Amino acid sequence: MNPKQLEMIKEDCSRIFRDPDRFSALKNESVLITGGTGFMGSWLVEAIAYLNDQHGFGTKLTLVARDIDRFNQNQPHLASRSDISFIEKSVRDLIDIPGDVSWIIHAAGTPDNRAHSSNPLDVIDSIANGTMQVLDASTRLSNLKKIVNISSGWVYGAQPKEMPRVPESYISGPDSAVITSAYAEAKRMGETFCSVYKGQFRIPIVTLRPFAFIGPYQLIEKPWAINNFINDAINGGPINILGDESTIRSYMYPSDMVNWILTVLCEGESGLVLNLGSPEGCTLREVADMVCGCIPGETVVISQTLNRKPKHSVFVPDISKAQEKLGLELSVSLQDAIKKTIEWLKLG
Repeated sequence: MNPKQLEMIKEDCSRIFRDPDRFSALKNESVLITGGTGFMGSWLVEAIAYLNDQHGFGTKLTLVARDIDRFNQNQPHLASRSDISFIEKSVRDLIDIPGDVSWIIHAAGTPDNRAHSSNPLDVIDSIANGTMQVLDASTRLSNLKKIVNISSGWVYGAQPKEMPRVPESYISGPDSAVITSAYAEAKRMGETFCSVYKGQFRIPIVTLRPFAFIGPYQLIEKPWAINNFINDAINGGPINILGDESTIRSYMYPSDMVNWILTVLCEGESGLVLNLGSPEGCTLREVADMVCGCIPGETVVISQTLNRKPKHSVFVPDISKAQEKLGLELSVSLQDAIKKTIEWLKLG
């Protein structure tokens, strides 16, 4: 990471913590994050490190991850900090959690659908059994205050096309006959484990169901439409739409994502389930055009599927519950998120 990229991160963190007192419950506390070197984990670490540096929080971080070298490579400015320690292992092998941990963010589990297809049994084992390992270890903590379980918006299954935004009250599920449902089904099982441990052991747990994101630290080669569009654009174009251009998605910028996660960690009532994402749905064509408009020159958008049978789908959350319960809103528009992501990539 170069100094200009680091400055971008600090600017985003300053926006998150305009009111740092809202997160004062974390002062001088110990937080454990599983999946600590992934996209979500990387942003959470940046945010808490910022709280420590700029607001004197004195929060201690323990990161559980299989690849610490990835963290050292992507975030070298954080690698040698005394307030960050590591447990280098798969979450499914996590037997004990440091006894001083009071807060847990369980964010392990890749949303990359290539892994879901190529090794679904490992995906199920890592997510379902990994969640149970975290929950089991948490029962031995003497001062546990909250667990945030990061689930997935895919637990709803296919969102009905006539439903513009899916609320937490919608009861459905993924198609169990499709191999790529391994991820969603494992996340559903993880939520069930959380409910069981909450009821049986009185563990305070809240669940977030993430949708889609775009921003720094997200690998541009990930197999998602907006990533492909940005990758095409910064490499000179054209921008290719390989799926149905009328498919509808929404995207949250990671500074908003972190604000929501930490707010829910500090203020969310045990048993709460909330969607995590943007409610502003756009067609893939609209997203591609937006990316195109952020690149100077003569980049064009080409749809590869105009003559194919459409496979239109919707994946957009209803966030009214998060707004009502915790006053959560979005501060970064999709257009600004795309601009900031392109700027980040060009700086690299």
